Amino acid sequence: MASIKQFQVTFDCAEPERVARFWCEVLGYVVPPPPKGFATWEDFQRSQPPEERDSWFACSDPTGVGPRLFFQRVPEGKVVKNRLHLDVRVGTGLVGEERLAALEAECARLVPLGAVRGQLLLADGVNESCLGMQDIEGNEFCLD
Repeated sequence: MASIKQFQVTFDCAEPERVARFWCEVLGYVVPPPPKGFATWEDFQRSQPPEERDSWFACSDPTGVGPRLFFQRVPEGKVVKNRLHLDVRVGTGLVGEERLAALEAECARLVPLGAVRGQLLLADGVNESCLGMQDIEGNEFCLD
């Protein structure tokens, strides 16, 4: 039997720190302390060669349960639908109108942060309702 491995989720993006801070707000994640020897992340960035400044950022679950999220700058923009996306579990255990209210409340919280509302998929007898969203760079995710 294979052993359980830790993993991180990596996002390709144009502005790593901006996208990381968005996901901190969505998930309640935190930005880790700056690397050893630096008082702030700004100090660390200034120490880097110009071509490496602002090329990556990360955040983590303060409880240590969820995976680390890593954001890396890439030159190309997003072109097609994600092949993988995050489901933000805000309606777990809820059904019907109560679940829809939870999804709508979370959507209302995220839109002012820069998220974009997508399609609401209503319960179909097999799957419960979920709400498609996009983050600040257009990466799809679901409120589930």
